[in-house]
Amino acid sequence: MADYQVLVIGSGPGGYVAAIRAAQLGFKTAIVEKDKTLGGTCLNVGCIPSKALLASSEHFHFAQERFSAHGIVAKDLSLDLAALLKRKDGIVTKLTGGVEFLMKKNKIERLSGFARFADAKTVEVEGADGAKKSVTADHFILATGSVPVELPFLKFDGKNVVSSTEAIAFDKVPKSLLVVGGGAIGLELGSVWKRLGAEVTVVEFLPRIALGFDGQIAETLRKSLAKQGLKILTDTKVEAGEVGKDGVTLTVSSGGKQEKLSAEKVLVAVGRRPFYDGLGLDKAGVALTERKRVQINAHYQTSVPHIYAIGDIVDGPMLAHKASDEGIAAAERIAGLPGQVNYGAIPGVIYTSPEAASVGHTEEQLKEKGVAYKTGQAIFGPNGRALANDQTEGFVKILADAKTDRVLGVHILCSAASELIAAAVSVIEFGGAAEDIARTCHAHPTLSEVVREAAHAVSGHAIHA
Repeated sequence: MADYQVLVIGSGPGGYVAAIRAAQLGFKTAIVEKDKTLGGTCLNVGCIPSKALLASSEHFHFAQERFSAHGIVAKDLSLDLAALLKRKDGIVTKLTGGVEFLMKKNKIERLSGFARFADAKTVEVEGADGAKKSVTADHFILATGSVPVELPFLKFDGKNVVSSTEAIAFDKVPKSLLVVGGGAIGLELGSVWKRLGAEVTVVEFLPRIALGFDGQIAETLRKSLAKQGLKILTDTKVEAGEVGKDGVTLTVSSGGKQEKLSAEKVLVAVGRRPFYDGLGLDKAGVALTERKRVQINAHYQTSVPHIYAIGDIVDGPMLAHKASDEGIAAAERIAGLPGQVNYGAIPGVIYTSPEAASVGHTEEQLKEKGVAYKTGQAIFGPNGRALANDQTEGFVKILADAKTDRVLGVHILCSAASELIAAAVSVIEFGGAAEDIARTCHAHPTLSEVVREAAHAVSGHAIHA
């Protein structure tokens, strides 16, 4: 008999959720994690700490810029960065400890160390002390996540040229920060340090920021961030970089012209790559795709049927919630249940201020596919709750099939877009129509009323326009 029925490698949002679901289904389950704490990149150095910083920096900025309009007099405001970082670290500790608790509650054994396959049925776990232990399993779920991509001519040094891991832990606010990459990570962390006092320039190779989001959302977000003081350079290629005594200098080009940009620090946020280094996939016989991700079928099985893979190491968006859904589905497939993920109903969010949130198709995608669609839009400016909150920026766009009215995509830009998008995800998941949203009662006054107004606008019957 094998040591375990299910062995999960990696304890991020995909791995620990997969382990819990496997244990719930009655499997003897273990999880392998190389780091001291569970939770993976998301809980330790990614999603959670960055959102803590975003919240704190937004409070600071709001106090500086907008308290007076609310009749609040705050004199001599100052930043205690150490306390801000301590709060962030405390949230991380609480949540990683929560994952530890869930492992114990579900009787999941934790194996601490780096896992590598010896063969398709055996994994060797090497601890921090060098001690090795071989374990066997009937089924494996690979959930090893991803790591930041570095530029070949500008390697991470952890001090001057940093990844997101270091950019959530600067011990002082840099005077200036260059951000290479206009995606979610770059825009979010650029926003954090701008609010806290840094001069921030974002350099994006593509003609627009927020690739993958609806074009109108992306352009409106760019204008908003520019008003907040972020300098955003699109269609700009980073060609070289040099670290000096006073910081980093990048050589960039745009429109055939070359220039130098200098800053105290450079955050490289050009993407992430699947992490399976040293895992021994070749010894297990696990195949990769042309894009160097782990090849899986519709049941999350790799080329070796009893080895499953989920999350950032397989195709699809590198999102924590996508990995969690796949983890549940993979565990259920092992149990013979019809676990599945609807990839057409996975939301994406950029947690700037305002936030951008999206689910389903963009207008650009529908046009490319030749799909006939209707559009409904509504802005937050006249909304009572938005006015009361002093957060009126943004709009909602709903795209619906021209014939059936079925919702094809929903795109939101506002202070609470990440929360509002969930209702749209549910409608798409159940194949609902724009009319379903329009005829659903929404509490007043709430920001959600703008979603309903956009749904009314799809049919040309906007109430408040």
